[in-house]
Amino acid sequence: MYKVFVNDKPLFLTNQISKETDFQLFLLDSIDIEQVIVKMFQNKIKKAYLYHPDESVIMKTLKAKIAVNKAGGGLVYNKKGEVLFIFRNGKWDLPKGGTDKGESIEETAMREVEEETGVNGLEVIKKLQKTYHVFKRNGKYRLKITHWFEMQSSFEGTPKGQLEEGIEKVAWLKPSEIPAALQNSYENIKLLFEEEKLINNK
Repeated sequence: MYKVFVNDKPLFLTNQISKETDFQLFLLDSIDIEQVIVKMFQNKIKKAYLYHPDESVIMKTLKAKIAVNKAGGGLVYNKKGEVLFIFRNGKWDLPKGGTDKGESIEETAMREVEEETGVNGLEVIKKLQKTYHVFKRNGKYRLKITHWFEMQSSFEGTPKGQLEEGIEKVAWLKPSEIPAALQNSYENIKLLFEEEKLINNK
């Protein structure tokens, strides 16, 4: 099952029909995906499931219905075990951005961390899960697929937010400070920390 966020509301892609009743179920093959997305942005749908019997082609089927943007991002630790966060649009987030032509997704993630925060001395430790969310650009809805990497940094200077990207603040947060920051973050970012076991699954 995949979880795609539309304005922080979950859109599940599934090959199983469950017996819950607090969501709307649509057939992925026949649905007008834009109608569902618009209703989710308008708060008319809080949670939806898109059903397709063959799990192996679910994401491919969705990608055929909506334009896709690929991005890379980093969950970066320093030597003290603190995690690098950025503050933008009133929320805590992690550095990430779209791919440039000819670079690998790992290179994208490292470049974006450096550009958005000024933090360098990066080393990729492992690949984390991908996250999915829908956003609107130039009047069109797009699916952003972000490939995340856990990184370690030897950087000891002062991080600087990339102003042209609207980053107001960059901070190294101690593990004890992360749960409070995640209260004012995005659902996709919370998923990464659940995977990292840095917050309790609620």
